[in-house]
Amino acid sequence: MSKTNNKVSPDLDTPTDLSADGVKKVSESLNVLLADAFALYLKTKNFHWHVSGRHFRDYHLLLDEQSDQIFATTDQLAERVRKIGGTTLKSIGQVAKLQTIKDNNEDYVPPREMLRELMQDNKHVAAAMRKAHDVCDEAGDVASASILEIFIDETERRTWFLFEATRQEGSNAA
Repeated sequence: MSKTNNKVSPDLDTPTDLSADGVKKVSESLNVLLADAFALYLKTKNFHWHVSGRHFRDYHLLLDEQSDQIFATTDQLAERVRKIGGTTLKSIGQVAKLQTIKDNNEDYVPPREMLRELMQDNKHVAAAMRKAHDVCDEAGDVASASILEIFIDETERRTWFLFEATRQEGSNAA
């Protein structure tokens, strides 16, 4: 929904049985997740393109797989916003305003640091999804909550894989 007037164009006014306040809160929450998904996708792809070292192949493939999974969430998040009558992101500028994932524009990042940073970002996203799930529950939006449950599980799996890839030999410490 527009930050200026919180009104949806009559041409985009999708019927829903959710309250107007519920639509607003769920849409805002999902749009932040969407912005973070785009930011995390690009960061993961950046690290995929720039990873180097002795584990290159494994890390390169892992990050490619994870970036594909992250990107796959974007359409579902945006379409949930539209299905309930909200509006969603329209530009990279909106992504930049809403994202809570920090960009990494360094010329070189050591591979282990890449994976650790992505692990922390995925943990952050999982926590944000849980908060968004609460917003969906309060609004009675079980469909958005259900999608988030699947995405939380996928995000936790990515976090786990990144953690395991960064563990020191013979230690549970990352």
